[in-house]
Amino acid sequence: MSRILVVEDERSMRELLALMLRKEGYEVDTLESATLAAERLRRGGEFDLVISDISMPGMSGLELLRETRGMAQEVEVILMTAFGSKQTAIEALNQGARYYVEKPFDLDEMKTVVRKTIEQKKVLRENADLKLENRGLRAELQGSFEGLIGRSPKMKAIFQLIHRVAGTGSTVMISGESGTGKELIARAIHYNSGRADRPFVSINCGALPDELLESELFGHMKGSFTGATGNKKGLFEVASGGTIFLDEIGETSSAMQIKLLRVLQERRIRRVGGTEEIDVDVRVITATNQDLPRMVRDKQFREDLFYRINVIAIHMPPLRERPEDIPALAEHFLAKYRALVGKAVVGGITKAAMEYLETHDWPGNVRQLENVIERAVALEASDELGPDSLPPEVRAGRAGVVLPEVSIPGEGFAVEEHLESLRRSYMVEALQRSGGVQTRAAELLGMTFRSFRYFAKKYSLARDNGGEEPSVEEPEPSLAPGTD
Repeated sequence: MSRILVVEDERSMRELLALMLRKEGYEVDTLESATLAAERLRRGGEFDLVISDISMPGMSGLELLRETRGMAQEVEVILMTAFGSKQTAIEALNQGARYYVEKPFDLDEMKTVVRKTIEQKKVLRENADLKLENRGLRAELQGSFEGLIGRSPKMKAIFQLIHRVAGTGSTVMISGESGTGKELIARAIHYNSGRADRPFVSINCGALPDELLESELFGHMKGSFTGATGNKKGLFEVASGGTIFLDEIGETSSAMQIKLLRVLQERRIRRVGGTEEIDVDVRVITATNQDLPRMVRDKQFREDLFYRINVIAIHMPPLRERPEDIPALAEHFLAKYRALVGKAVVGGITKAAMEYLETHDWPGNVRQLENVIERAVALEASDELGPDSLPPEVRAGRAGVVLPEVSIPGEGFAVEEHLESLRRSYMVEALQRSGGVQTRAAELLGMTFRSFRYFAKKYSLARDNGGEEPSVEEPEPSLAPGTD
């Protein structure tokens, strides 16, 4: 059932339209002002169609139209007015209204206009869904999507989420550590949206002081400050009809946060030194590597701005949480820099080198992995990338522990017995360092308390459990030798 919002300050007209539309089988909500309608849409009210009068106290229907274009592109709008003019009709249609209806209107005519609008919207949505379905299938088969690479469950979930949110006009906030590829997500959303043929502009909010950031975002007028030799458009104007990506928004000052909040609320900007209000139609995507909810609690980030930008949240996982994606990423960067540097490296990455790459923690994430592969290609003299091509910190295991050299005796040996002996030795040392407290010893070895207790009992290492016993007897863990 299609949902329609009727916005009309005249009660009798509002009730007449609602009655007529409900008889046609639509779900209808009504509001008496554009201001209330805009707030309803901002809070996440999902409607297929908004039917609004143009002339109302406070916010006008044209202003509401601009609001809907900024918040949710998929909402269709029909405008009505008793004071029609050709110029007003052209303005309404140019700003994205589907139809323009003059009062008084024939009810059958209005029914036809509404039905056509809903049908057109349905066709557009079905075409968009088919397009996204095909893109999603290709992404899953190829393990890549708009520059994002990965076959892990977490990355597949990211691809699917991009598909779902791209067609909306909702504000998106992308979180994740530095180097995870947050801007790639923003670009993927833009280039799979209805704004794909319009500009995508990005700016690092933490790289500029407030004065310069304000000028970059909103523009300035000639003579507004020293060095302002002419009028300049800001990035919000440059991105008209497209997307603006505000990276590291958590680095902005309180004063700048207030200005950004105003733009998101009113969809208008004012250049530095200017007096004219300029309407902007842009989709806003933000990113941060900080814990914004904690910053809100600590009064370091405005709560009202946080809720404005956090309409749809996407978290990009760090590389260490998706190690299964490392081989595909490494091969991608190898192909990239092999072509740039002009080296064959036909042997690719050796198995030993790949094992080092897969076990590294990657504090710098995908960006660090790319730099490592670029360095390796530049320095490699042979036709393959082996362990010696990697920097020392990557050849070290997790937590900086250098992986030991191993060799198998000529006559072979019982590896399971050897691993059991190593486990027992490490557990003995951990118990000594922890004063016999098993919970602390388990933490030292990265084991669960239950697992440690099981092996301590097996090896007759301790009688005291070093922590509280569970109230219910647990079965022994089903563990293969050499596992936790």
